Amino acid sequence: MAYTLILTEKPSAALRIAEALGEGKIQEVKRSGAAYYKIKRKGKDIVIVPAVGHLFLLSQDSESNHWTYPVFSVKWQPTYLDKNNSWAKKYFQNIQFLKKGAEEFISATDYDIEGSVIAYNIFRFILGVKNGKRMKFSTLTKPDIVDAYENASQKLDFPQIEAGLARHQLDWYFGINVTRAITLALEHVGGYWTLSTGRVQGPVLKIFADREKDIRDFIPVPFWQLQLSGLIKDKKITALHIKHEFWKKEEATDALENCKNKDGIVEDVEKKQSLLNPPLPFDLTTLQRESYNLFGYSPKQTLDIAQSLYEQASISYPRTASQKLPAKIGYKTILSMLAQQKDYAALAGSLLARKNLKPREGSKTDTAHPSIFPTGVKPQKLNSVQKKLYDLIVKRFLSVFGEPAEREMTKAVIAAGKEKFVAHGVVTLEEGWIKFYRPYSRFKEEALPEIKKGDKVSIKGIDLLEKETQPPARLTQASILKEMDKLNLGTKATRAQILQTLYDRGYIKEKSIVVTELGEAVSAALDKYCPEITSVDLTRRFEEEMQAIETQGAKKEDIISEAEAELTKILQRFKYSEKNIGEEIYRAIINFEKTQHTIGACKCGGELKVIHSKRTKKRFIGCSNYPKCHYSYPLPQHGQMTVHTKTCNKCGLFLVTIKQAGRRPWNYCIRCSYENQQDNKDNSTGLKTPEKPAKGGK
Repeated sequence: MAYTLILTEKPSAALRIAEALGEGKIQEVKRSGAAYYKIKRKGKDIVIVPAVGHLFLLSQDSESNHWTYPVFSVKWQPTYLDKNNSWAKKYFQNIQFLKKGAEEFISATDYDIEGSVIAYNIFRFILGVKNGKRMKFSTLTKPDIVDAYENASQKLDFPQIEAGLARHQLDWYFGINVTRAITLALEHVGGYWTLSTGRVQGPVLKIFADREKDIRDFIPVPFWQLQLSGLIKDKKITALHIKHEFWKKEEATDALENCKNKDGIVEDVEKKQSLLNPPLPFDLTTLQRESYNLFGYSPKQTLDIAQSLYEQASISYPRTASQKLPAKIGYKTILSMLAQQKDYAALAGSLLARKNLKPREGSKTDTAHPSIFPTGVKPQKLNSVQKKLYDLIVKRFLSVFGEPAEREMTKAVIAAGKEKFVAHGVVTLEEGWIKFYRPYSRFKEEALPEIKKGDKVSIKGIDLLEKETQPPARLTQASILKEMDKLNLGTKATRAQILQTLYDRGYIKEKSIVVTELGEAVSAALDKYCPEITSVDLTRRFEEEMQAIETQGAKKEDIISEAEAELTKILQRFKYSEKNIGEEIYRAIINFEKTQHTIGACKCGGELKVIHSKRTKKRFIGCSNYPKCHYSYPLPQHGQMTVHTKTCNKCGLFLVTIKQAGRRPWNYCIRCSYENQQDNKDNSTGLKTPEKPAKGGK
């Protein structure tokens, strides 16, 4: 029996498409732990089968296990050949099994570069076809899926495919070759550490390292301010000297003398009203930034949560760079559905009462998808983090239809003798869109007392404040996303993973991002000997050229050849300086490893360190004076462990951070946790290592 085979990117999408297109019963068929779906539509047999992300990855086209560089010979091979990805084999075999009997092939993977590459590799390597139809949709709602099926294009989206293939190959070239180069440079001087860099990793790490240097080299400059405190008609008022900063203390003290024992009088009052436009619709980067600022969710966590909401058909496709909300998404339909949800009924209802619905839009576009918006489909069984992100997305969508908010700013000039002081106030007169975005619309409200020119001010005191200039602020995961977007480093879908890799390699740490000694050493060595690897300009140039494949018909082969020539020159210079690079990184690793593995002083005077037992294959905290000292403390055996920069307020040891899959990271004190459990132990079964925060560490 011949049938149409529809390929999806994930199992959840396969079920959604089957439910949307099926007329009558949906037949689920399971094979070796993977499933596919059989349906009928208008008398036609259709089978929907999922992949599970990439079923093929690039690898070196050589049987040799010997590491060398440069290497430009690559091939696509099944993902499941890597033992860590063996779970992908059942999906591979499922698709392979369904090849026989299929007479028509349709790609319904995510409509972006990655989804297009996933489908194309499966089509050519498993199904043995070079082309097929392409469904294009931005939500997994039934109307969108039906429309995408009935209006599927007659061929695959080859511009996206070519751009995606080029990106994979360039990322592999830079990632493998430069990672091998720095790893071998380290090994050749007797060191070992898991190192990596890449086409985007290198420039982003340099941005962090440059900021770290600016902070470290910053020399604060003292300055002084005069602050007036007084009463106007029994209402408190505070004002700063009109000069704001005095860079010489004697000038500040002279001004202070001029004010002593003087009455104040309001010399001028100026009020200005301004309109504050609604925010722009979410693209992925702005969603990740807002989510981090509001909830502390990392960019990767936000993307994962958004993906789960998309798979429930509750929001549109999240990997978008667009700030557009085209009318074809159906504003009234979405608002009507949101009005059926208790939390949004009043807000959505007030928008529906308007004659015209016109959203505020930004300038950024995406050829594949509109901005992120709620579909109106009520999500089911959301956990706490999903609820927060869904609420944020809905409120943002509602707010872009709101009226501008009206704000009033007041500036009052107060004379005290020869000196003048300025008080500022700001209040909201008309909320407009702000009421739709609450509680995420956060604005300073600071009203001045009712004040007019000529009013007397009873001065209660004038303080001389000594301050100093502050170093540049540390970058956060939100601010670096903005910088990467501005510099065109990476893509909307890859930036989160790049940041995560820098954390995983130990190059950066903390939320207000600190570059580790290792990260600084890697960046400095590459920048010194091979500056192209850390060059924003080179990375951006290749980004623009890859975009030209998709939008302007540039040839993939030309860009690949250019990258090979560029990398060959870079790596030749690298080899010439290999020893120097290795030695500089090795020195940093020695110190870095000490800070990573040492939590503080033992009671005997030795150092308490993380130790990995060769015999038991377990990790624990032990003393450097062993066997003279037998102090030791257990550690959780699962999850990533790092030594925190904060110390325990009871015993002074550095706290330990544990990160386990599916759980939020936590910090705790090894010594206090152990002693607390010893005090509370009520049986002889021995100590159980804590799997959640214990007393002594917060």
